[in-house]
Amino acid sequence: MSATLSPARARRGRRLGSWLRGIAITVVTLVFALPLVWMFAAAFKTNVQVTDPSVGLWFTPTLDNFRAVVEAGQIVRSMGNSLLVGVVSTVLSAVIAVPAAWAVGRFSMHRTGSVILVARIVPAISLLVPWYYLFARMGLVGSYTALVLSHMFVSVPLIMWIMISFFGLPVELEEAARTDGLSAFGAFWRISLPLAAPGTATASLLAFVFSWNNFMFALVFSDDRTQTVPVTLFNFISYASTDWGGLMAAAALITVPVVLAALLGQKYLVAGLTSGASKG
Repeated sequence: MSATLSPARARRGRRLGSWLRGIAITVVTLVFALPLVWMFAAAFKTNVQVTDPSVGLWFTPTLDNFRAVVEAGQIVRSMGNSLLVGVVSTVLSAVIAVPAAWAVGRFSMHRTGSVILVARIVPAISLLVPWYYLFARMGLVGSYTALVLSHMFVSVPLIMWIMISFFGLPVELEEAARTDGLSAFGAFWRISLPLAAPGTATASLLAFVFSWNNFMFALVFSDDRTQTVPVTLFNFISYASTDWGGLMAAAALITVPVVLAALLGQKYLVAGLTSGASKG
């Protein structure tokens, strides 16, 4: 009789484990999603409703915050600036970092990899004063060039460190390509780079998100013309008061592009992370 009951008990155990995992995933998702839900809800509230604890998720929504933010014009211009700086810095960083990562991974340059890691963990704030001095001497403060170069300081080692593990491919693949008449660069371009495409997409997406969210560099090196979205959000906070409705509406607007980029690149992101883990 026990033999006939054991499969049923096993099924109940698996069902119970599935339910527990589902509950745990739901709780963790709600915990992490709650700030976003509150932000999007507050974007449709008045300042009085935002600061009133008794007003939860049941209220009469208003579009006045979005209308005021868009009509002001600064958020739209700063989103364009962030997009320009993020795309240019990410593309230039990938052009530099991906071939460098291939060289490190292909020729087992472990000491160079350690140096890259050190460059990645150096606090960028420690370089703000010398950067500002150099950019000021060259007349670049307040320009897009200063923002792109400062973002590349973080993006290049970030992309390079992520991509090193993706180029730990068997040497025979490139040797076979070289035997067929390809040069070293041709073997990299036609063999190694396509195989590492998920990693390139993952690293580039992470670099773009860093550039989009960066506040410190934009605050120091930008002006009213080149201001990016984090600095624009900061302008909603003043000494005397805070425009919570406008702040939440602007934050919701600048969150949408990053969320869309993550959703569109989700396939490559997951493939890149899992592939890099298996190759590392």
